[in-house]
Formats: sequence, structure tokens, C-alpha cells
Amino acid sequence: MKVVLREDVKKLGKKGDIVDVKDGYGRNYLIPRGLAVPASKGVLKNASFVQESRAKKDAREEQSARELAVRLKDVTVTVKTKAGEGGKLYGAVTSRDVAAELENLLSQKVNRRKIELPEPIKTPGRYPVLIRLYPGVQVEITVNVEAN
Repeated sequence: MKVVLREDVKKLGKKGDIVDVKDGYGRNYLIPRGLAVPASKGVLKNASFVQESRAKKDAREEQSARELAVRLKDVTVTVKTKAGEGGKLYGAVTSRDVAAELENLLSQKVNRRKIELPEPIKTPGRYPVLIRLYPGVQVEITVNVEAN
């Protein structure tokens, strides 16, 4: 049975995809829950329109991610925070702090979930940090943590 997905379905496809599923799965699960509709000429035409618009949107997002990666290349972000005796920081520097400093530096938001810190930074120093902007687009920046 061919169906067109109306929403993203894990391990099956994304919204607008035309997929071939077993009859029972389509009839008893996907269609009653509104996750899919049976494939017909009108639905297939609409699905192709949705796929084209999604492809354009993905291309725009990838292009903006590549432009941002060029701007971020060789950038050093300085985070100033309070430190106690022995050079240990009060609290820790997290991806949220790095994202805030990047926003101040670039005047452009960077999603903190895309910043990969293996663990929160608890001592002053220089640390390499990987930012995954888009699948296949990543850039490494340097975070300089200074104690006040």
C-alpha cells in the first residue's frame, strides 16, 4: 500500500514522503492516527509540492550554515567568569555561556544545542569547541576562559 506521510514518522520517513507500507500497518495505524493518507493523484501532486519546498528550505539552511561557518572559522571566544582559590571557577562554563558570547560577538544567534562541549569547563584556559551547524557543516572554535 502506498501512502503519503502527513507528519514525520520515526524510522519511516518525513512529512510529504511517499512510502510503501504493509496494508495492515497503513490501514490500522498510520491512516487512523492521521499520520498518512492513501496515495491518490491529487495527494501525490501535493506531496511533490511539499518535497520541493522542503528541498528549497534545506538548501537555504545549508547555505546559511556554510556562511556562518566561514565567519566562525578561527574565532576565539572569551568568557570571563569568577574564580575561587586554586583557579577553580565558581560554577562552570556551559554551551549556553559560549552561545551568549558568540551572539555578542557576531550579532547572530547560534543554537546552544549545536555547540558540543564534552563536559562543562571548570578551570580557566583555552579549549577547542566543535559547533555542528548543519549535517556535514561543522566548525571548530577556541573558547578562552578567563578568571576575574
